[in-house]
Amino acid sequence: MRLVAPLAALVATATALTLAAPAQAAAPTVKISRIWYDSPGSPDFGANSSLNGEYVQIKNTSRSTVNLKGWTVRDETARADHVYTFGAFTLRAGKTVTLRTGKGRDTSTTLYWGRSGGGTFAYIWNQTKDTGYLRNARGQLVHKCSYNSSRHAYKDC
Repeated sequence: MRLVAPLAALVATATALTLAAPAQAAAPTVKISRIWYDSPGSPDFGANSSLNGEYVQIKNTSRSTVNLKGWTVRDETARADHVYTFGAFTLRAGKTVTLRTGKGRDTSTTLYWGRSGGGTFAYIWNQTKDTGYLRNARGQLVHKCSYNSSRHAYKDC
């Protein structure tokens, strides 16, 4: 009879642990906020204006500046030329940077992947279904965003 009370307490504790809500993962402070995957005029033959109509936006939702040097953006493709690696770049608190697929002059708010030629193969984002991955300089996944629609030109993440 002495084991009944401790056993009941053990069962009650186990039940409480089982019913407890799982801890939520912290939201990333730097994330993909939008992928514009169906640029105006595409598919065409990879004109720079059309390539630059395709982009991904990265937002810093924290209150601190984040150094993105060595961070990467990629899609589902396993091709090495579908990986963008940030050079020396800091993203200020609350700010967004737009990474355009084509060529242009980098600024504090817009970066360029630098892709050209190759016709439709110059595009990064598939027009109906793809996933964008943001990894930090250590290669750890920070955020991902997927879309599966030909009815829209972009996905807010």
